Amino acid sequence: MSVVDLGDGAVRALNQALHRLPRETNDRHWRILNPRGQHAIAAGLTVPIEVEVEGHAGYYCAGMNREATVTIHGHCGWGVAENIMSGVVRVKGDASQAAAASGRGGLVVVEGNASARCGISMKGVDIVVGGSVGHMSAFMAQRGRLVVCGDCGDDLGDSIYEAMLFVRGKVGRLGADCIEKDMTAAQREALAALLESAEIPADAGAFRRYGSARRLYHFHVDHADAY
Repeated sequence: MSVVDLGDGAVRALNQALHRLPRETNDRHWRILNPRGQHAIAAGLTVPIEVEVEGHAGYYCAGMNREATVTIHGHCGWGVAENIMSGVVRVKGDASQAAAASGRGGLVVVEGNASARCGISMKGVDIVVGGSVGHMSAFMAQRGRLVVCGDCGDDLGDSIYEAMLFVRGKVGRLGADCIEKDMTAAQREALAALLESAEIPADAGAFRRYGSARRLYHFHVDHADAY
C-alpha cells in the first residue's frame, strides 16, 4: 500500500503520481491522509486501482474517474465524481451539490445525504444515495439510475429524458415533465441488484419509480407553460 500525507498540500504531486501509473502496475492500493477539504483529490484516474481518502475532501474529488475505486471516509464538497465514466466512487459521509453531475457510467454511492442537483445531466451513471437529496436532483437526466433511500427536494427530474429515478421517501415536488410511473417486476429486480451492489440495505419493494412523461421532447405550444 502506498500512503500519501496531504498535510503539506501536495495534491498536484499526488495526482501526477496516480496519472503516471501504468495499467499493469502492482501499486494498486493508495491511502491518502490529511485531505483537509482540499480540491480535486484523485481526479482523472484511468487505471483500476483503489484509493482511500481518510477524511473530508473538497470540490471535484474523484472527478472524471475511469475504472478506479475511490472511497472517501468523510464528507465531500461540490461535484464529487463529476463526469465519472466507470469504476466506483463511494462517499461514507454526506456530499455537497452536483454529485456525479454528467456521469456517463460507473457507480456512485453516497451513504449519507446529497445536496442539491445530485445527478444533474446524468448520462448513464448509477447513483445510490442512502439518505436524502436536495432540490433539482436529476435535472435534465438523460440516462442512468438515481436511487434515493430518503426524501427528495423540490423539482425532482426537471426536464428529464430517459433516466430512471427510484425514491423510497417523500418527494417535495416533481419537476417539469417528470411523473410517477409503474414499476415492472424486472425493474424491481434490477433495483434490488443495484442496492446490493451499492451495499445499501434497503427493500426494493418500498421504492416508487419516476421518469419522463415525454411531453417536452419537442416544442408544442400546448405545453409552453411547462418549459
